[in-house]
Amino acid sequence: QKAAMASSTATSDLECQGIPAAQFIENVEEYLAQHKLTPDQALQLLQETYSKYKFMELKLQQNQHALKNKLPEIKKTLDSVKFLHSKQGSEEPIDTHFELAVGLHAHARLQKVDTVCLWLGANVMMEYSFEEALELLEKNMTAAKANLLKVDEGHSFLRDQVTTMEVNIARVYNYDVKLRRATAVAGGAK
Repeated sequence: QKAAMASSTATSDLECQGIPAAQFIENVEEYLAQHKLTPDQALQLLQETYSKYKFMELKLQQNQHALKNKLPEIKKTLDSVKFLHSKQGSEEPIDTHFELAVGLHAHARLQKVDTVCLWLGANVMMEYSFEEALELLEKNMTAAKANLLKVDEGHSFLRDQVTTMEVNIARVYNYDVKLRRATAVAGGAK
């Protein structure tokens, strides 16, 4: 496995995310001799590493999708809290609709609203003052954007590693075919 991955002493942020850099195989013959592998063994190793990269890519895509869906939800909640905060102290009631469940909405008339309740996840709802809610939502928005950027960088790096592995697999496979042909020609010449 280590033969298919680079052993770099310098750690970049991307390697800190647990994504090892793939080693490009310049010279297949030297690579096989250095790691004492047959072409079949090398192909198996490279395929295993390739599969691991593809699995990591799937996980990153899932995280990316979840974060992209989370950002608009946080923004919508933040805008709602800002609106309610702007109406704080007003004697005029606020008519609104809110979502109880997917596709199920309710009508409400709000008067003298001083706090807001936010879902935190895992079936937990907490009541906050407007200032606390705004601070929490701004912090969540900033964290989600930073996480999305980190996941995007990791995904881009991972795509490069997948491409490197695909090229390595093709190079070793072609070397193996060339070797077998040479062996067949040498065997047929006798």
